[in-house]
Amino acid sequence: MQGIKRKLVYVTLYEVIATAVITLILLMMGHAVLDAGVASGMTSAIAVSWNLVWNSLFESWETRQPERGRSIKRRIMHALGFEFGLLAILVPVMAWWLEISLWHAFVLDMGLLIFFVFYTFVFSLAFDKIFGLPLSAQPVMVESEA
Repeated sequence: MQGIKRKLVYVTLYEVIATAVITLILLMMGHAVLDAGVASGMTSAIAVSWNLVWNSLFESWETRQPERGRSIKRRIMHALGFEFGLLAILVPVMAWWLEISLWHAFVLDMGLLIFFVFYTFVFSLAFDKIFGLPLSAQPVMVESEA
């Protein structure tokens, strides 16, 4: 599976799991059900958009690299880049919606970030094992002369 279909399946599966986790965490922290649900929904919508942008940027960069494949180092770069970009977007949104300070939102998001860095890494690894690598990470085929 390649292209936009791959990206949509990836994002959908990723976000279904992520939304459930965020909702449960916010509920355990004492936020109202409506606040937790809406915050999870907003977070998911933002994350889906960022995920599509980030993966497109990452795969574009990856295509230009002389070494193909997805090493552990490259997977860590992918996960960290996604999560830190998302953190920069979500801190003000969470502060506004949950009516908490930017600092409290940052601490909340840092806790989520720690979980999601590992989640993103494991999810991406499992997704690639199940669906195969995207074209951007596959070895370049050199035509042989016959």
